[in-house]
Amino acid sequence: MTGPNGGGAKEPEGLLTVIIALVANALIAVAKSIVAMITGSASMVAEAAHSWADTGNEVLLLIAERRSVKPRDDSHPLGYGREAYVWSMVAAFGLFTAGSILSITHGISQLSVPGEEEMDYRWAYIVLAISFVLEGISFTQAVRQTRSSARAAGMRSMKFVLQTSETTLRAVFFEDFAALIGLLIAGAGIGLHQLTGNEVFDAVGSILVGVLLGVVALILIVRNGQFLVGQTVDQRIRNKALRALLARPDIDRVTYLWLEYVGPSRLYLVAAVDLSRDDAESVLQGRMQAIEDELERADFVERARLTLSAPDEPALAPTDPDPDRVPGTRG
Repeated sequence: MTGPNGGGAKEPEGLLTVIIALVANALIAVAKSIVAMITGSASMVAEAAHSWADTGNEVLLLIAERRSVKPRDDSHPLGYGREAYVWSMVAAFGLFTAGSILSITHGISQLSVPGEEEMDYRWAYIVLAISFVLEGISFTQAVRQTRSSARAAGMRSMKFVLQTSETTLRAVFFEDFAALIGLLIAGAGIGLHQLTGNEVFDAVGSILVGVLLGVVALILIVRNGQFLVGQTVDQRIRNKALRALLARPDIDRVTYLWLEYVGPSRLYLVAAVDLSRDDAESVLQGRMQAIEDELERADFVERARLTLSAPDEPALAPTDPDPDRVPGTRG
């Protein structure tokens, strides 16, 4: 049985992705802030706010990575995995407030009160180019991890990054993507300002960057909220889990199956099964406990709970064909 994101244990590459994004955004934020003060460009102010918001978000995502892998205890019988969605939610709100709202309000203020100083375009273009390279490095790492995981899961990359339970990967992917688009918008606003002498273009660039950040933040907020309130797995993963249970020689039927995310790549599994052989109740209980313990040894199963099926309950069957099944065999 493969993991819910196409593999087994949570990939250490996820931590590398966040660290690369953190370093890149911190360097970019400092450079943009200096140039924003030198040029007075509204688009550069928006970009500086964007990068500082991203830097703070990466710190929160690192906290999410570390706290979500703590082992379960008596106070958290399903583990601490959902902390990843809590901290990612906080990061998304930070992106919305510190990035989106600040950029939009600053752009609007520049529309009504245009500056009088001449902008130093050279420094603006230099920093935008350097930022694009650094953001590109971070985004390349996020794309590499996304493609690898999507390939293992048999999904397209964009569908995977929207559906995956790996919230830090989704956050870095969309934040870096938005950063690259925002740099192009800022560059266009500054370029049009230089060509026309009209500062409206620079202010509009700031507003558009803010709108872009707001859209990305809302996507991340909605997805984290769905996992926090109890996100079930998709049908593809459910079919894999059902086949894995039916492939066991000690399970004849499965009549109920519930799989819910309790953290990134961590599942809570509940199933009603009909065990092979008619043993005494005390023996059956021991056999079920042994199966639960074996299931929980899988890196992606946080907790497994089995119960006996009622005799009249209909058996479940996978809803799609098994490409690996040999005709005439069980399962």
